[in-house]
Amino acid sequence: MMPTEPIGRLDHIAFAVHSIDQARTFFEGALGAKFRYVTLGRGGGFRYAVLDLADFTIELLEPVDPKGFVGTFLEKRGEGMHHITLQVPELGEKVSFLEGQGLRIVDKHEQDSRLIEAFISPKSACGVIFQLAETQPALNNEPYWQQEKK
Repeated sequence: MMPTEPIGRLDHIAFAVHSIDQARTFFEGALGAKFRYVTLGRGGGFRYAVLDLADFTIELLEPVDPKGFVGTFLEKRGEGMHHITLQVPELGEKVSFLEGQGLRIVDKHEQDSRLIEAFISPKSACGVIFQLAETQPALNNEPYWQQEKK
């Protein structure tokens, strides 16, 4: 069964980089992106920077722990796109639907017994990791369905 509407909207695209500072030279200097902030990621194994390019959000992931997921990704694939994050309302229901379609969902994270983010394995998604999230901080922007209520 095909969904009758899109699962969600784009929140950001993340790039794995060896150095946020070096990558900022390209994204800000060549593309004109505006720096928003940099912070330590959940679990402390990575840092990430958030940049804005004409209302398009870019996230730069830098390993702090070389054995963490960003360090491992860089070792295997080098710098480049790591994942695409979608803002997904009613995340639990949507993830159940995707699993029912046979998609491999990995790294589900719950908070207060509620699913807050999940990842579609690249093996199920044309070689790309998709992060599905309903709340910040997994999202870098306020969810679109909350903005529409204002």
